[in-house]
Amino acid sequence: MLQHFGDEIWTADGPVAEVGGFKYPTRMAMIRLSDGSLFIWSPTALSDELRAAAAALGPVRHIVAPNRLHHLFIGEWHRAYPGAKIYAAPGLRAKRRDIAFDGDLHDAPASAWSGDIDQVVVRGNWITTEVVFFHRRSRTVIFTDLIQHFDAGWFTGWRALVARLDLLTAPDPAVPRKFRIAFFDRRMARAALHRILAWPAEKILMAHGAPIERDGRAFIARSFKWLLH
Repeated sequence: MLQHFGDEIWTADGPVAEVGGFKYPTRMAMIRLSDGSLFIWSPTALSDELRAAAAALGPVRHIVAPNRLHHLFIGEWHRAYPGAKIYAAPGLRAKRRDIAFDGDLHDAPASAWSGDIDQVVVRGNWITTEVVFFHRRSRTVIFTDLIQHFDAGWFTGWRALVARLDLLTAPDPAVPRKFRIAFFDRRMARAALHRILAWPAEKILMAHGAPIERDGRAFIARSFKWLLH
């Protein structure tokens, strides 16, 4: 079900996806741009209900895969909306050669959404290169995997132990330990983070974790304190 999150932005939680034996909830965001078209971030499985909700808001014109890990449903959405343009995060083209991407995500937003959304590419990580977005009207920063949070009971057995060591079930949302270790160029990552912290953020969306509704900039600074110092 599509849920209103802020001015011209909605979210929808999709089915659970399994990766490497671990189950992850899925979440997408839908933003209505100033021209009335829709920007789809990290699309989940396309249900009839979700398709009807999108039709009520506007035409789907832009579909983005924010990192090379969040791509499972890109092809499905492309088939449903052949007129929409599909954008790939760095590294995804080589992984999904079956998809004819229309563009790549860079540090500067595409002209089609630059008036509504800013973006930064967080480079220097062995696991993935993530594009972080900022929706100006709702003052929302959108992370994909760089910040995560799961309830303590989400994982069971040995997976619960791995999740705890990885900080996935820490008391507060955090950058997973594996991502921290995987940053081979912290200077590059720190430069991207300073750009993110310059945004007047109030809210935070993440693919895996409950949204943050206020004091977004302070939350980001706390989450990345280990990188800033």
